[in-house]
Amino acid sequence: MAAKTNFRGSFTALVTPFKNGSLDEAAFRSLVSWQIAEGTQGLVPVGTTGESPTVSHDEHKRVVEWCIDEARGRVPVIAGAGSNSTKEAIELAQHAEKAGANAVLVVTPYYNKPDTMARLFELKNIAGVKDATASMVRVSQQRATLGEDFNQLSGEDATVLGYMAHGGHGCISVTSNVAPRLCSEFHVAWQKGDLKTALKLHDKLMPLHTNLFIEANPSPVKYALSLLGKIDETLRLPMVPVSEPTRVAVRSAMVHAGLIN
Repeated sequence: MAAKTNFRGSFTALVTPFKNGSLDEAAFRSLVSWQIAEGTQGLVPVGTTGESPTVSHDEHKRVVEWCIDEARGRVPVIAGAGSNSTKEAIELAQHAEKAGANAVLVVTPYYNKPDTMARLFELKNIAGVKDATASMVRVSQQRATLGEDFNQLSGEDATVLGYMAHGGHGCISVTSNVAPRLCSEFHVAWQKGDLKTALKLHDKLMPLHTNLFIEANPSPVKYALSLLGKIDETLRLPMVPVSEPTRVAVRSAMVHAGLIN
């Protein structure tokens, strides 16, 4: 019997704040609280947006624990547990379970197809998918193969409107780091069947959806959060701060969304 989850709406793929080369616990906890206050419906710590490849296992576990502790059950936490090592992925998943996460996000097999997903969904702990392919076809194919109980979350902000129209349930979003309220309002409008408002919000967010990916994620989103005074613009190598043209583009998108003047 496959696991069932009812994750819906805007789930933020959280950045991991650093300061002086170390994790910035205060900034991270503040970011989590702000996200929840702004209406974010779920949190995803230490995925790739959280720079999981550059944090140690101990740091990874601490970030998950901080997120769960700060969320205090107000919203679900899907803890990142991806690794190209099966042993490491199991260790991270087991830790997340013990820490109280509602689910874990792990890497699916390469070149997965609907029939592969159907076989995975037979496993008791598989509940759904984060799909960052930007393919609308897959949503319909997977729903036809796996049924309505298979929880489908987009991992690609720019195509989320189409993804939801094809039967998706929500989005693990990078943009919602910067615009949590607008992303939440988009999903609430969609859930209410208010397509006009959903489209208006999507148009408002679209420059952010694209400009936050001009350079490698999460460099642009960390710059954007620094403009909002939420975190320092600090990354770990090989990630580096964004170039000046990207800064201009990100600022322009934030102005378009009404986040800054």
